[in-house]
Order: sequence, then C-alpha cells, then structure tokens
Amino acid sequence: MFFPGTRNERHVLENINLNVYEGDFISVIGNNGAGKSTLMNSIAGTLSADAGEIDLVNHNVSKKSVAYRSRWMSRVFQDPKMGTAGDLTVMQNLVLAQSHTKTISLKWYQKKAEEEKYLALLKTLNMGLENFLNTQVKYLSGGQRQALSLLMATLSKPKLLLLDEHTAALDPKTSQEVMAITDSIVKEQKLTTMMITHKMSDALKYGNRLIMVQDGQIKLDVSGAQKDNLDKAELLQAFE
Repeated sequence: MFFPGTRNERHVLENINLNVYEGDFISVIGNNGAGKSTLMNSIAGTLSADAGEIDLVNHNVSKKSVAYRSRWMSRVFQDPKMGTAGDLTVMQNLVLAQSHTKTISLKWYQKKAEEEKYLALLKTLNMGLENFLNTQVKYLSGGQRQALSLLMATLSKPKLLLLDEHTAALDPKTSQEVMAITDSIVKEQKLTTMMITHKMSDALKYGNRLIMVQDGQIKLDVSGAQKDNLDKAELLQAFE
C-alpha cells in the first residue's frame, strides 16, 4: 500500500503475507502509524491495495466493493455511532442487521419479526438492552450502543469479523464489559476475528494469536502456547 503525493511518500504496507485461519481470534497491535488501520481497511475494502491479492472464503475480493465483501464480512468501528442507526429503534436496527442482504420494508417486517428472539439475544449482553427494544438507539449509552453494534455485526455469523479498536472510546469499566461480551460471542459462534487494539493487556488476554505491525510489515506473529507464555515486558521489548 503506497500513498503517493503526500509530504513523506512511503509504503504504509509492504510485503504483507498474512494467512488467517478459520477460528482464529487475532489481536493486532502496533505503534501509531504502523499500518494496522491500513491493513484492516484494505481487507474491508475501504482502501484499495496497489498490488497483491486478498482472498476471502475462496473469493478474490481485491477489487470488490465494501458492499460485496459484506456478504462474508462484518466490522465494528471505534465510534459506537458508526455501527448503528441512531434514529431507529433497537429492534429496527436488529431487523436491518439480520436482513442486510435483502430488500425489505422495515415497517412490514417489524410487524412480522419475533420479538422474543431479539429480547433473548439482548439479554445475553447483560447490558439491560432488553428493556429498550423500542427505544431509539441515539438514547443509549456508548457501551450499550457498542454492544448492540457487536450483536448486529454477528447476527449473520460472518466468515470474518473485524474489530477496529471497538473499545477505545469507552471508559475502562465499560471497555472491560464489552470485551467480555466480545470474547463470549466469538467463542460461542466460533467466529474468525481480527481485532485492532492499543491495549496490550487485551491483546495478551484475548484470542489465540497476536500480530504486531511495525513499519508496514508484520514483525511478530505468535499463537498457541507461544502467545500464552508472552508477557507484557516481552511485548514492550518487541515494540523497541
């Protein structure tokens, strides 16, 4: 990935060769400007790579749109407002998320939707959202809205879930709650997941694999017992 015409022309990503295996839960860490977001945006389709190939479930999606990739991929953003429609109710957001590949009349579909199913799903989040089924999402707290975004992103059981610093805008307590919800959903649904985080504690605690991006390249890729035995001091040393 090369950004020409900028003050400091440089490759943001170079010689990246990354295989993501089914069931992986990958934490992606790195300094600011290391290339983490560029890597995720390239996978999601919001940025186009200059060269190379991106394959998703045996489909070459390198030149495909975000909408095309959304058949198999979901994303939760750092800003809780980006994953939900604030003027729609919690239930309407869930209906749209579950039917994102179809053309539907929201008014008609809402009458037909099974409220009990959505209530049961919301209860699993332990955020009290089951009490706000018919409340406009803009009135929810940031943590509730992000938990809803996560639920919406996983309703269709995507082949790849992208978490783009999805707890960074939350206070420490709410961040821990949303991470616990994330871990529970990913494990229960066995979702293949990539999560960008600046929190080394979360990178070490969650997932089976950890990747460090530095200077546009993958400088560290550990999994299994090697990741389990990695501690914060070793991770800090790798940054240097």
